[in-house]
Parts: sequence; C-alpha cells; structure tokens
Amino acid sequence: MPRLLFVYNADSGTRNAILDSMHKVFSPSTYACNLCDITYGLVSENRVWKKFRKERGGQLEFLHRDEFKKQYASKFGAKFTFPIVLLETHMDLEVFITTDELNQLQTVDELIALVEQRIKNAPLKGRS
Repeated sequence: MPRLLFVYNADSGTRNAILDSMHKVFSPSTYACNLCDITYGLVSENRVWKKFRKERGGQLEFLHRDEFKKQYASKFGAKFTFPIVLLETHMDLEVFITTDELNQLQTVDELIALVEQRIKNAPLKGRS
C-alpha cells in the first residue's frame, strides 16, 4: 500500500492542543481543522480511528501544519492547503484527499471509508 501523509490544520505542541480543545468547545463552528475534529475528541483520539490507524501501521504518517511546513518546506511548502491527505511517491506528494473533501466529512467512519476506497482504486505506478 502507498504511504499516506495526513496533515492537520493545527500546529503542534501542548499549548496549541489546549487552545484547539478550547476552540472546539467554545466556537465549534469556526474550528479550522475538520480532520482534527473527526479523529480526536476534546482530549483523546477517537477509538474507531485509533484502531484503524494501528491496523495500518507505518502506512500512515501524521503531521501538524507547522511540522509539515518545516519538513517539506523546500519542496512542497506553499503548494497545499490544510487539512489534507497526501500520497507519498518516490518523487512527489500527490493530493489523495483534498481540504474540501475533508471538510465535508461528518464522521470518522466516512473518513475511513473514503481512505479505503481511494487506496483500493489508487494506481500503484512508482509507489512503494
């Protein structure tokens, strides 16, 4: 299976996690990371998502927006909006699930179904 890179529209760190949780409580309609919202509750990871993630093992990587920008800045930094799911190939990152698609999802089950459908239908050219 190809490697997928999930990039949250949130920055890393304890302080940011606390601020994000507060934002989810006090102004959920303006919270900017639907990927965060459906995969995490206020303080812990959604258990259905956690099970799916563990079953996939190293095929999935998760980065916060600041971590992605730091790690991929020279090559891919300004190219994407967040949240996003990218497919990592030998030479490039391709959009696997767009920001708009992620923002339309309502549940973790919808996210899992979309990931599995896209994996099943993805051409395997040049991927490891």
